[in-house]
Amino acid sequence: MRSASEQADGTGGASGAAGTGAGANPAPERPQAPEAHAYPDHWEADVVLRDGGTARVRPITADDADRLVSFYEQVSDESKYYRFFAPYPRLSAKDVHRFTHHDFVDRVGLAATVGGEFIATVRYDRIDGRGLPASAPADEAEVAFLVQDAHQGRGVASALLEHIAAVARERGIRRFAAEVLPANTKMIKVFTDAGYTQKRSFEDGSVRLHLDLEPTDRSLAVQRAREQRAEARSVQRLLAPGSVAVVGAGRTPGGVGRTVLRNLLGAGFTGQVYAVNPAFDAPGAALDGVPAFPSVAAIGAPVDLAIVAVPAERVPEVVADCGEHGARGLVVLSAGYAESGTEGRERQRALVRQARSYGMRIIGPNAFGIINTAGDVRLNASLAPEMPAAGRIGLFTQSGAIGIALLAGLHRRGAGLSSFISAGNRADVSGNDFLQHWYDDPATDVVLLYLESIGNPRKFTRLARRTAAVKPVVVVKGARHSGSAPPGHRVPVTRIPHATVSALLRQAGVIRVDTVTELVDAGLLLAGQPLPAGPRVAILGNSESLGLLTYDACLTEGLRPQRPVDLTTAATPADFRDALAAALADDSCDAVVVTAIPWVGIEGTTEVLAASLREAVAGGGAAGAAKPVVVVHVEMGGLAEALSAATSTRPAPTRPRRPAAAPTAPGAPEAPAAREAHEAHAAQEAQAAQAAQDPQPPAPARNIPAYPAAERAVRALAEAVRYGQWRRQAAEPGRVPEYDSIDEAGAAALIDRVLGERGAGQESRGVTLTTEEAGELLGRYGIAVRPALPAPGPGAAVAAAARLGYPVALKTTAPHLRHRPDLGGVRLDLATEEQLRTAYAELTDALGKPEELQPVVQAMAPRGVDTVVRAAIDPAAGAVLSFGLAGAASELLGDTAHRLVPATDRDAAELVRSIRTAPLLFGWRGSAPVDTPALEELLLRVSRLVDDHPEIVSVALEPAVVAPTGVSVLGAVVRLAPAAPTTDLGPRRLPSY
Repeated sequence: MRSASEQADGTGGASGAAGTGAGANPAPERPQAPEAHAYPDHWEADVVLRDGGTARVRPITADDADRLVSFYEQVSDESKYYRFFAPYPRLSAKDVHRFTHHDFVDRVGLAATVGGEFIATVRYDRIDGRGLPASAPADEAEVAFLVQDAHQGRGVASALLEHIAAVARERGIRRFAAEVLPANTKMIKVFTDAGYTQKRSFEDGSVRLHLDLEPTDRSLAVQRAREQRAEARSVQRLLAPGSVAVVGAGRTPGGVGRTVLRNLLGAGFTGQVYAVNPAFDAPGAALDGVPAFPSVAAIGAPVDLAIVAVPAERVPEVVADCGEHGARGLVVLSAGYAESGTEGRERQRALVRQARSYGMRIIGPNAFGIINTAGDVRLNASLAPEMPAAGRIGLFTQSGAIGIALLAGLHRRGAGLSSFISAGNRADVSGNDFLQHWYDDPATDVVLLYLESIGNPRKFTRLARRTAAVKPVVVVKGARHSGSAPPGHRVPVTRIPHATVSALLRQAGVIRVDTVTELVDAGLLLAGQPLPAGPRVAILGNSESLGLLTYDACLTEGLRPQRPVDLTTAATPADFRDALAAALADDSCDAVVVTAIPWVGIEGTTEVLAASLREAVAGGGAAGAAKPVVVVHVEMGGLAEALSAATSTRPAPTRPRRPAAAPTAPGAPEAPAAREAHEAHAAQEAQAAQAAQDPQPPAPARNIPAYPAAERAVRALAEAVRYGQWRRQAAEPGRVPEYDSIDEAGAAALIDRVLGERGAGQESRGVTLTTEEAGELLGRYGIAVRPALPAPGPGAAVAAAARLGYPVALKTTAPHLRHRPDLGGVRLDLATEEQLRTAYAELTDALGKPEELQPVVQAMAPRGVDTVVRAAIDPAAGAVLSFGLAGAASELLGDTAHRLVPATDRDAAELVRSIRTAPLLFGWRGSAPVDTPALEELLLRVSRLVDDHPEIVSVALEPAVVAPTGVSVLGAVVRLAPAAPTTDLGPRRLPSY
C-alpha cells in the first residue's frame, strides 16, 4: 500500500532501511528554510550511534536537493524497493522538490548527516482518519525511513525515530502509521523494539503498524539502554584504539607531542604508533623508532585515535585531516580555547562542531590525556611520565594538575587503575560518558571523579544512581564556592545551596567527599575491601591511646564502635593475626579497624605484621566473613606499601629478605617480636617453596588500606557504611503511588489558561497564581488549602468569621510580615466577634494600616506542628522537593531535607525523618505524635504535581500544620512559567555549543 500523501504525488509509500556509503566533506552552513515557516533550529542535534561514532540530525530544507539526490544514488536497489514498494531507480524533480520542501508542522523531514552528507532520512506527513493529507487538529501522521546500506546496524533509524517522534509530539501528533513490506525485517524491528504502545495488522501484502507516541516506561528504558551502549562504545573506541597518531610530535626533545609519543612507547602500547609532523616529508622518516609522516593522509593506513599537540590555530586543519581519513576520535592537548576568553570559547565551539561533523568524539581541549592499563592495550596517551599499575579503579578528572596529584597519591599507596582520563575543558566527552563506560566495564570496580563543573546535572544524577547500584561512585567537587564555573566549562548555574546539591548526590548513591585526599582514602578502601554489612566496628591494636582516638572518631562519624581491644605494646604480629581473625569471625561486628604503633628497638617487623594481617584476612574470607579491614598506623614507614604489595592471599614464590633483628646480649633470649619475625620469615620461605611447585592459581587479592590518621581511616569506613546501606535500600526501591483523586487534565487546562491570559513569554520570570488559582490547582491534586478571606476592615473581618465559623485566626499577608509570627502579625483562637474586633484594632495600631497589612481571616486548624513543604525547578538539579519545620529551625539552622522529583514513598518517609528536628513529629518529651502518613502523602502529591507539569516552577505550602490526625495547609504560593527545554528528557542528544 502507498501512503496517502505520496499517492497524491504519484510516488510509492513505505518505511524502509538500507543503503550505501557517504562522502566526508565539511558540514555546510545552516540551510535556508521555506519562507512560510521559521527554521526550527532546536531540532538540530548531535547523536552517538550504536558503534560509538556520531551523526548530526537536522531538518531537511530546500537547499538539500543535491545532497538528497547524491544520497539516493548511493542507496541499493533493494533498499529503494523497500522504501517505495516498487523499482524506483531515481528521484524525479517532483520527488526532490517534495522531499526537500516542508512546512515544519504538517510535513517534516529530518536527515542524519556525517561530513555534511546524508546517511539517512525520515519524514512524516500528517493524515486524517481516512489516510489523506491533513492539517491540525488531525493527530496522526505517516512516517517513512531510508538508511544507506553502509550505515545499517549503526542504530541510525532508531535515533531518527526518537527525534521525529519528539518533533511530532511538539506539533500535536500523537500517533504514527507506517507500512512495511514483510521482508523488510530490519525496519519492522526498529518500530517493534522502540517500546511505544503499538498495533500491527497485515493488509494488502504489507505490514501496517500504528505507534502511540506517548512515552512509556518501556520506551524510556529502551532509549536509555541504547544511549548507554552507544556512549560506552564511543568511550571504548577512545580507550582501546588499534592505532594512534601523535600529531605535533617533533624532533626536539621536551615538546608536548614528543613527550606523549615517548610515554606511549614507554608504556608498551600494543597497537601501531605513528608520528605526524609536516617536517617529516622524507620517505621512510622515523621518530623514536616509529614511522613518521607529514600528515594523517600520508600514513595510508587506518588511524583510530589522534593525539593533537599543535598550536590552537593549526588544530582545524588537523581535525579535517583526521576526519577525512577515518579517525574515530581525538585527544586535544592544545590550549587556547574557552579557558582563554571569548575568542577561545568560539574556537572551542567550532572545534566541537567540526569534529562531530566527521563523526569523531573529542577529549579536551586543554586535556592532560588518557590511560588504559589493560594488558592487551597498555595505552598511555597522556603527559604522565609513568604508566600506573593495573588495578580496579577508574579515575576521571577535569584538571590536569589534580590528575597528576591523584595519580601520584594512588601510586604511593599501592593502588592500581583500570583507566584514567583528564578531560580539560571537556567540550565533548565528559564524566557522564565515562560513567556510561564504567557502568558495565568488567575491569573497573570503583569510580573516582574530580569534577569542577557538571554540564548536565540531571543526566549525571541519573547515571550516577544507576552506576552506584552496581559499583561505588566517589565524587569530589571543586569550585564549590566560587559562584561560577571554571574557565572553559559551559554549565547551567544552580540556585540551590551547595549542601543541597551534596544531599541530592547522596540520594543518588554518590559518595560525596570534600578533598582529593578523602577521594583517595575512600577509593582505596572500596577497591580493596568488601562493603560493611552495618555500622558496628571492632577496634584492636597495640596502643590504647590510638584505640581511643579511633573510638571517638567512630562516634563522630555515626558508627557504633565496640570497646577497643588493647593488645599492649608487647603484642607480636601473631597476636595481631589472632585478634584480627577473632574479630572477623565475631558476628557482633561489621568492620575492623587495626591500630598499630612501631615496636621500640626492633626492626623488620613491618613486613611481618603486614603478612600476618593478610593471613588473617585471607582466613576470614575463606570462612565467609566478608568484613572490611582498615589499618591505622603511626610512624610505621613501609606498612602501607607492604599491605598493598601482595597480588594474592598467598605469599609470592620469591625468597623474602630477612630483616635485621635488634641486637641482644650474648646468650640472652630474643625479644618476642624479633623471634616472631624470624619464625614468620622461615614460614614464608617454606610457603614460597611450596607455592613454586603448586600449579593452582593464587586467590584474588584483597589489599588492606592503611591510613596515617585514625580520623581519615574512620571517615573512609563511614562512607563505605553509608554507601552499603544505600545499596541495600536501592535493591528494593520505593514506588511512586497512584492517587485516584488527581485530575491531571484539569490542572493542565488551568495552567494553559493562566499562562495564555498573562502572556508570559519564554524569557519571562513567570507568573504567581492568585490565592484562588493556587487553591484550585492544588485541589486538582487532592491538596486542600484552608480558605483565607480578605478583611480590609473590622466589619469585613467579622463577616468572614461568620462565614467560616469560630474560632478563627487573624493574620497579615503583607510580604514583610508573612510567616513572621514573632513580629506579632498573627492572632489565634479568636472565639467571638468581640475578640476578633479587639485583635483587629491591636493589629492595626501596632503594625500599620489595613491596606498595608492586607489582613485575612482563616478558620483555626487543629493544633499540631507547623511545617513547610516546597518544590522548585533548579536549572542545574531539576525538580527538587524540600521539607522542614516552619520558623527558625529550617530558616536559621538550615534544617531542611531535599529529594529529587519524582519522589517515592521511601523518599517521602526519609524526608520526614531526616531533619534534625524530626523528634518533634514523633512525640518528643511527651507530646502527641502527629499524623506522619498524612504528611508523607502531602509530600508525594506535591511531587506528582510538579513532575506532571513542568510549567510549575515553584510551590510553597507554608505552613502545613500536621496534627495528630490529618494535615492542614494554611498558605500556598505557586509560580508558573512556560516549560523550558530539559537536558535529560526527550530524544538522545549530545550537549550543544
